[in-house]
Amino acid sequence: MRDFTDARTPDQEDELWVCEHQPVYTLGQAGRSEHIHNAANIPVVHSDRGGQVTYHGPGQVIAYALVNLRRAGFSVRSMVTKLENSVVNLLHQHGIQANSRPDAPGVYVNEAKIAALGLRVRKGCTYHGVAMNIDTDLSPFAGIDPCGFQGMRVTSTTEQGIEIPTEQLVGQFVQSIHQQLESG
Repeated sequence: MRDFTDARTPDQEDELWVCEHQPVYTLGQAGRSEHIHNAANIPVVHSDRGGQVTYHGPGQVIAYALVNLRRAGFSVRSMVTKLENSVVNLLHQHGIQANSRPDAPGVYVNEAKIAALGLRVRKGCTYHGVAMNIDTDLSPFAGIDPCGFQGMRVTSTTEQGIEIPTEQLVGQFVQSIHQQLESG
């Protein structure tokens, strides 16, 4: 992502990379190791994204948004809001009330975090993005203070009762992100 961003030209199209990772804890630029209580056998990787510590693993979809903010006319805050709203709107389509919080980027259902968000801006372009828990083993979150918040509960779409095939939900998630980014 960093190489892609560094090599971008001003007119190069934006990209959205969607993937799933093997188990890993990532510490953002503000990440403090005291927020990791028990990494067990899960690797800890330092990342240049914003934010504290989070877990990535199978069953979690990550959308890396490689967007030229200047060309799109977005501020960093509006980009964060668009990514959060893509999750909120998707969950709303499935009858789940979700919200963002001004004090902690991400998306929450009944105060439990369902999506984490961390961006990096370089040369006026974003990279990194949003991770949404779908059918994720949530137990690794017990080894950390998610996003630096002690005792923060974490949830998933499966735990919230969404029972459609993962591929279908990921497709809806990508579509929701595109709708947010195209809304200007």
